Amino acid sequence: MAAASIDVRRRIVLADLLAGGIVRDVVLVAAFASLTGMAAQLSFHIPGTPVPVTGQTFAALLAGAAVGPVRGFASMAVYLLVGTAGVPWFAGHASGAGAVSFGYVVGFVVAATVVGWLARRGGDRTPLRTVATMVLGTVVIYAFGVPWLAASAHLSLADALSQGARPFLPGDLLKVVVAAALLPSCWSAAQRFRRPS
Repeated sequence: MAAASIDVRRRIVLADLLAGGIVRDVVLVAAFASLTGMAAQLSFHIPGTPVPVTGQTFAALLAGAAVGPVRGFASMAVYLLVGTAGVPWFAGHASGAGAVSFGYVVGFVVAATVVGWLARRGGDRTPLRTVATMVLGTVVIYAFGVPWLAASAHLSLADALSQGARPFLPGDLLKVVVAAALLPSCWSAAQRFRRPS
């Protein structure tokens, strides 16, 4: 029966394949906020930049792709608000809005929303589309993080780009490649799982 397979033309994301309503959504929002907080602790500094390398960028982009724009926005908003309120789950067990890297956290909220909007329209169904979606999400994060870094560290925009974007491009490329392999594979697996034998 064709009805049992996933209609890829429908505007759904991976989370929509899970049963449940509001409880599912609350659990997903909390889970992705927590995942981002845990990924932030995978943190180390590299020479030439005050911004640490972390896993939270990947978690934020994955949140948008997996749960869609509304839940993606909500999960990153919870991450931002809870961390600003004092829970030490920003990079390096930090909290509050005083760090030079806080602009990136603000960018996570917008990027998860944008990536979720694109995923709902098939932006995570093929490797090429996933690359484009994740690159755009990464650019959105930089669009918030780099100006914040420039203002808070009293840098020129050129210096902020040099310190707040350029050192992270190889790692961001790796995250995009991982996403391009992971997300379309999840859709293929879901299609096979839902197809009747």
